[in-house]
Amino acid sequence: MIKLDILSDPICPWCFIGWTNLARALDARPDHPLAIEWHPFQLNPDMPAGGLDRRDYMIAKFGGPEGVLRAYGPVIAQARAAGLTLELDRIARTPNTLDAHRLIHWAGLEGRQTPLALALFRAYFTEGRDIGDAATLTDIAEAAGLDGKVIAALLASEADKHDIAARDAHARARGVTGVPCFILANQHVISGAQSTEFWLDVIDEITDHLRAGTPA
Repeated sequence: MIKLDILSDPICPWCFIGWTNLARALDARPDHPLAIEWHPFQLNPDMPAGGLDRRDYMIAKFGGPEGVLRAYGPVIAQARAAGLTLELDRIARTPNTLDAHRLIHWAGLEGRQTPLALALFRAYFTEGRDIGDAATLTDIAEAAGLDGKVIAALLASEADKHDIAARDAHARARGVTGVPCFILANQHVISGAQSTEFWLDVIDEITDHLRAGTPA
């Protein structure tokens, strides 16, 4: 198997789009050799613990309603091309995602990391849920097959907060400035939401190299 590390944030629309395109390629190549692991990267590491009103935050970030429209026009277009409908009007708050990243980490310990990451994307972008809220995260975890009582207790603790923050800082120290960022075989960096066709080419090339016994 060839490792594919994904640095992502569950409130990043490009991450949702990028994963959707990659997932379509993986489905088309069910015997693909990629072993996927998700890693934390907070778009807003200084976001208050309770998050901020999304409308106010977006207007401040992009310089008014027109700036928001300019910024999100390409996002909406690419989401539609990927077969996604982003229900942005349903999102009331922009959360701090530290706890969401903790949840992704814990899901990984039980082999449920990718389904959990996808559930967070859907909860935020299609259901408008506050994924900074502990009760909401617990519900999402239970729906993904995790033990809700255990997750609730972990979220109420300081478990793995420093580890997640350290991993985020490590990624930035290595030069990661935005997500999604994909690292293939711990050496090839692929930035941005790539197309399904791109990923099919990558998978096919890796598969050919493995069959020929040459380095990917």
